[in-house]
Amino acid sequence: MIATMGPNRSTLPSGRAHFQHGPIDLVIAADGDADAVQAAHDAAWQRFTTVLPELVAELPLLRAPVGADCPLHGGVARRMWQACAPYRSGFITPMAAVAGAVAQDILAHYTGAGIARAWVNNGGDIAIHLTAGQQVRVGLWADLARFRPGQSSKLHTDAQFTLTADLPVRGVATSGWRGRSFSLGIADSVTVLARDAAAADAAATVIANAVDVSDARIARLPACQIKDDSDLGERLVTVDVPPLPTPLVDQALQAGLARAEALRAQGLIWHAALVCQDRWRSTGAALEHQLVQ
Repeated sequence: MIATMGPNRSTLPSGRAHFQHGPIDLVIAADGDADAVQAAHDAAWQRFTTVLPELVAELPLLRAPVGADCPLHGGVARRMWQACAPYRSGFITPMAAVAGAVAQDILAHYTGAGIARAWVNNGGDIAIHLTAGQQVRVGLWADLARFRPGQSSKLHTDAQFTLTADLPVRGVATSGWRGRSFSLGIADSVTVLARDAAAADAAATVIANAVDVSDARIARLPACQIKDDSDLGERLVTVDVPPLPTPLVDQALQAGLARAEALRAQGLIWHAALVCQDRWRSTGAALEHQLVQ
């Protein structure tokens, strides 16, 4: 989480804003009145320059398990804790929601008059603002093993979801063992749609951890051996998953789906799509017909 260089701001060829500071890498799009959009970008940038130092100042607490009371002070840090609090009966730290919470914090600057819609994408965890009648199309990339940076051919997503303003969804997040963060499970990806990006991020982490089976062929290492300051400490995280028999993949997916359905019943998520070795499960028909296998 510690930055070695200062924050950077640029405009991408698409016209979207790009904010980067240490591990935080945001792509931001906004539609509406040009002056309102520019003012939102400027305000968001001013806030963005303070986010990483604010998180670093509370890093030891952010890496500690979530308890009964929130000990954090920063706005993003408290949002992380709140998103993870529903899962504190098991082991979870606020870091499980860091990407989504940062995206959500920055999105707040794009919700004023003159902004019709906006989204902040933090490495695939997306916070969304939609006014009445607006919608946004979100793509799902199911397996990072197929991603080749710099490839000349056009990227084709595995699914596309249309989120409309009338839906109770303003956040999308994805977790899996191939992602930026460690996972206890074997899911290639778990994509969650929830009320905001922080809630989606925490839930995606929890569900991805649940997509799991016991098999000696799955390689795991203590998290602290891979990254000495990991918030997961000695907990075993997945580092390699070879091709597994279909019954084992289905068993892992079913375990994850049971967790996802429980979270949906509690109102913590709206929907989830779980993918493992070209097999998938979904919590609802709203996603099933959109996922290309």
